[in-house]
Amino acid sequence: MASQAAVAIENARHYQHSEVGYNYRMSNVLAGIGRGQLRVLKDRISQKTNIYDTYRRKLEEIKDVELMPIAEYGQPNHWLTVITLNENSKIKPVDIIVALENENIESRPVWKPMHLQPVFLGCRFYSHNDSGISVSEDVFNRGVCLPSDTKMTEEDLNKVILIIRNMFNNKNLTIDAADCIIDAAIGLVKE
Repeated sequence: MASQAAVAIENARHYQHSEVGYNYRMSNVLAGIGRGQLRVLKDRISQKTNIYDTYRRKLEEIKDVELMPIAEYGQPNHWLTVITLNENSKIKPVDIIVALENENIESRPVWKPMHLQPVFLGCRFYSHNDSGISVSEDVFNRGVCLPSDTKMTEEDLNKVILIIRNMFNNKNLTIDAADCIIDAAIGLVKE
């Protein structure tokens, strides 16, 4: 019962909730870790921004792939890099997730909207969109959360990019060859 109260989530590729759960706990150890991480926050944000920028540069030529837009106001922390696919794309989010999974790389769909969660079935939902599905549902259907851990190496990042590019280009390049091709295509020169 305590584990149910801590996390009310089901085993699914996306986050799915069939019951409401609460997790108000924060131990002294977790609080201490959090305080320690504040000391490296600027470094983490810089690493996350580099990951986002690398995905943006190396995936921007794929017309069916778009990174989540950045608002003109404020400054993002790039906590998570999310792509959305053109609704007419032959490649679907689950295709990318499975291709990465086959290489032992974790990615996930975008969070399932609350109004689609089993726990809220039967509850009213007010969409701002009178014609078609809600924005949250659209992003859920077309989005993929890409790996963006600060411990990723450049090789890890390029492997993810290569897998995605190969899916759209129908090519089977090696990581080293693809990195050179990708860098040449976007005008990066390694010295």
